[in-house]
Amino acid sequence: MATNWFSAPAPVARRIRGYFAPVNRTAQTPVLFDPGEQGGFSLDAPPSPWISLGWIQEFTRKPGSKTAAVLTGIPASPLGQVRESLEAQVSCEFLSWTKLTMALATGSQHMNLLAAASGAAAADGATAAAAFTVLNGSTATSIVLASADAATFSAGSIVALDADYTGQTGYVGAPISGAYLRTALMDVNYIRRVTFNVALVSAVTSTGLTLAEPLPGGAPAAGSKLQAVTGFVDREGGSFYLEWSALFVMEGSQGERIFFHYPRLQADASAQEAVLPLDGKQKAGLARVLLKGQFLALPVTDPLDGERVVCYRSFLPAAHALV
Repeated sequence: MATNWFSAPAPVARRIRGYFAPVNRTAQTPVLFDPGEQGGFSLDAPPSPWISLGWIQEFTRKPGSKTAAVLTGIPASPLGQVRESLEAQVSCEFLSWTKLTMALATGSQHMNLLAAASGAAAADGATAAAAFTVLNGSTATSIVLASADAATFSAGSIVALDADYTGQTGYVGAPISGAYLRTALMDVNYIRRVTFNVALVSAVTSTGLTLAEPLPGGAPAAGSKLQAVTGFVDREGGSFYLEWSALFVMEGSQGERIFFHYPRLQADASAQEAVLPLDGKQKAGLARVLLKGQFLALPVTDPLDGERVVCYRSFLPAAHALV
């Protein structure tokens, strides 16, 4: 039976999927993506450590690199070209509000609202609800606790899990850096305030908690503690910039895929929202509030040949498409 080859038209894609992974800030090591080896992954189950943010819209790439001609002779004429600067920007709108999408759409550290202790006036370092020690045998989706500690939670609770703060400076939060401290603080709960190791509790048993999704940081490290979270907050201002590796995927109607891989992205705009009317009215009507993300791409050195780059664009053709 003969195979039918065809000349593929320009890809037709409905929406774009977004995936982010944390950069190791201490070692300045981004997360690399190999489309030749990993390009066929299920869009609902990305390879570790990529975290799916679901569908995004208004995805825009804006190159900012500049080139200049090298002139020689009399009269001067172009001899060649050099790259004068290397820069790129990316923007998009997130279709869901989560811990990670809020953090990506703000320009500084993103914080967890720790549940206040009973009778406390404010959830500061002294009055946040007690942290519970995580026991051995815990995994990214199952947290082992003493029975009395587990009984304080219920299905639907949000929890943050990380180590106590003990006065260290520099990047804090493991394995995802949530803040950078120049001076020591007195708040034992500070790391859990900025950690990205948060999850929703799906079930409670006498031996611990079952989480609805894996912790971004994987299995808890020894000495980790857990606290209840009521929500999230970010602030206008601050000097800390979160940094992430990003992967955007367009899947065409024939099964082809276009990948945009940015090894290093930092937010370059303060928190913004987009209002999308749902009933055709521009004012005083139902509207969906979306998070807007705007990012600056930072360069990396390609280990293949030592070139400095900010983005990789890859294309995996559809089966039997002429190339």
